[in-house]
Amino acid sequence: MLIAQITDLHIRPAGRLAYGRVDTATHLERAVAALLALDPLPDVVLATGDLVDGGEPEEYAHLHRLLAPIERPLFVVPGNHDARRPLFEAFGSAGYLPGDGRFLHYTVEDWPVRLIGLDTIIPGEPGGLLCAERLAWLEDRLAEQRGRPTLLFMHHPPIATGIGHMDTMGLADADRFAALIRRNPQVERIVCGHVHRSIQARFAGTLVTVAPSTAHQVSLTLQQAAPATFVMEPPGFHLHFWQPEAGLVTHTAFTGSFAGPYSFHGE
Repeated sequence: MLIAQITDLHIRPAGRLAYGRVDTATHLERAVAALLALDPLPDVVLATGDLVDGGEPEEYAHLHRLLAPIERPLFVVPGNHDARRPLFEAFGSAGYLPGDGRFLHYTVEDWPVRLIGLDTIIPGEPGGLLCAERLAWLEDRLAEQRGRPTLLFMHHPPIATGIGHMDTMGLADADRFAALIRRNPQVERIVCGHVHRSIQARFAGTLVTVAPSTAHQVSLTLQQAAPATFVMEPPGFHLHFWQPEAGLVTHTAFTGSFAGPYSFHGE
């Protein structure tokens, strides 16, 4: 099973740039083209939040058009730049998003790895939270299939990255989440976005990975007081490859044009 993960798309209305300088729509078009050029193609595509930049219906309509070439199953969760109701109105017709609850979380049962999408957002706040209600929902879902390999996907990572300004708006009260994960060793991976960099860390007996943005990246400044800045390093996405005998292996793929491939034998 091959799972592609894109994140932090930050789509603006057509013709508008993010932060006055980033053409996030063109970057997403390139990411979609890179996904469609993979061999084999991904079985599913996960989009882990900050799908748009301002949570506006016009942005979601633009996003929907940009993602339309992806014919593989696509599953989205919100980030802190998203708004639940416009997101649901844009993607609810696919049938997996709950329309009758306060949170956009759900399970996907159709592949060897069980997928659980989590809604970590706090409207109007940059940081995230899995409150008691959301943790209780997750605990019930995990109890349903304790023997089945499971991947959780969410926006806010439950780890400290060392990038100070991002850590101040990470997942609050992550200890309660960690205690739940420790009781559920079937959780093979927790995949996140939000930090706009490729990051890996051990967490509660499993592995947390953060995927790079399809557009701009957060500057790698491992100082608590460093200013919040971004750089135009190569954009990318993650590929999570499941093999029953080996578990999940995560690869970072970059979008863009690069020389090669060349033979190691000089042919």
